Amino acid sequence: MPFTQLHSRLQQALDELKFTKATPIQERAIPKVMKGGDVIGIAQTGTGKTAAFLLPLLHALIERTEAKETRHTRILVIAPTRELVSQIQENCKAFCKYTNLRSAAIHGGISDKGQIDKLNSSVDIVIATPGRLLDLVERGFGKFGQVDALVLDEADRMLDMGFIPDIRTICKKLPKSRQTLLFSATMNKQVESITKEFLHSPTIVEVDRRANPAETIQQSIYEVYEHQKIDLLKHLLASSHTFYSVIVFVRTRHGAEDLIQALKADKISAEAIHGDKKQGQRRRALKDFQAGDVRVLVATDVAARGIDISGVTHVINFDFPEHSEDYIHRIGRTGRAEQEGEAITFTTPQNQLALRKLEKLIRVTLPRKRAEGFHYDKQPVHAEPKRRNKKQEKPNHHQSPSKFSNKNKPNTRSSRDSKPKRKRR
Repeated sequence: MPFTQLHSRLQQALDELKFTKATPIQERAIPKVMKGGDVIGIAQTGTGKTAAFLLPLLHALIERTEAKETRHTRILVIAPTRELVSQIQENCKAFCKYTNLRSAAIHGGISDKGQIDKLNSSVDIVIATPGRLLDLVERGFGKFGQVDALVLDEADRMLDMGFIPDIRTICKKLPKSRQTLLFSATMNKQVESITKEFLHSPTIVEVDRRANPAETIQQSIYEVYEHQKIDLLKHLLASSHTFYSVIVFVRTRHGAEDLIQALKADKISAEAIHGDKKQGQRRRALKDFQAGDVRVLVATDVAARGIDISGVTHVINFDFPEHSEDYIHRIGRTGRAEQEGEAITFTTPQNQLALRKLEKLIRVTLPRKRAEGFHYDKQPVHAEPKRRNKKQEKPNHHQSPSKFSNKNKPNTRSSRDSKPKRKRR
């Protein structure tokens, strides 16, 4: 078992954390990383990949560093969001409890003064978002000339967010003779291209099929019109006591705030995390959600990166994911550490093509379900839209643009509509 190969001080911390059984990605990745070569790890979120790369790197660092008086940054971990950086930092501190290794989290959203002080003190492990780290490095802070290992976590997300140019610049400050680890939930052509750029003859460790969500997650599709999504969400929350810890994904910050207000109006405890929220607000929302004081956490994709909360019973894709890979990251918030979870996705007529692409990616036809007791519109969601003339295609300015134009449309025409119209000459 990989844990028995680790330094005794790490094992002592793992015993306290009740790490008794390695997950598949830990079982396979830890021995490979301990050999010192470059490694690519393909695994969904919630499978224990943070420990898979941190533990073997810390093992190698303990004996090499602890006896030295002069300290330098030896491990650099780069992750896409501040939440993920904070989560990795918490794990790192817990693993290092019985060592004298020091780590620092570097990210935006807070003052950089304390972070600069930590970099200048030559901490052993730096865990950072690309943007803030690049800003500090270009201002001359931090010593990275003796980094032994670089970790690129959630590389697919960093690629989507446009961080690769920042990472290129950062890597120029690092030794070429380093160990590089890259972890990703998916392995598409874009990710494969950056592995060739940053890694040298890597070993690939892949858990389950590529882009296949965890088997512990029950997935389903609820077909619904756009204007009925809020009502359907409220119905699901009200009709079952099992929905007690729910993360709801929306596309935009404004959408998150609108949904929060709608839920609170029905006295459903809910909070939102998105890019407009300050770091302190996001931390409080996550803390209250984890404590069970908040039942529903509404999140955008970027803000939800790094959420590592046990006991999430449901993930609901209120808005269909913009990219198919986002679906995998979203639903990975539940069913973590071999616990069971449920992922529900709302789809509208406009989402049907994207849904087919998603099912092709994950190689699964997702089951369609209907909420018992919920009043759906009569027209089936997959029906082809009727052709309308130009006058009918004009938007109704008295109605929300997100709603279908045929909502509440009467079956009979008014007497004025029934009169024949003269042809203009």
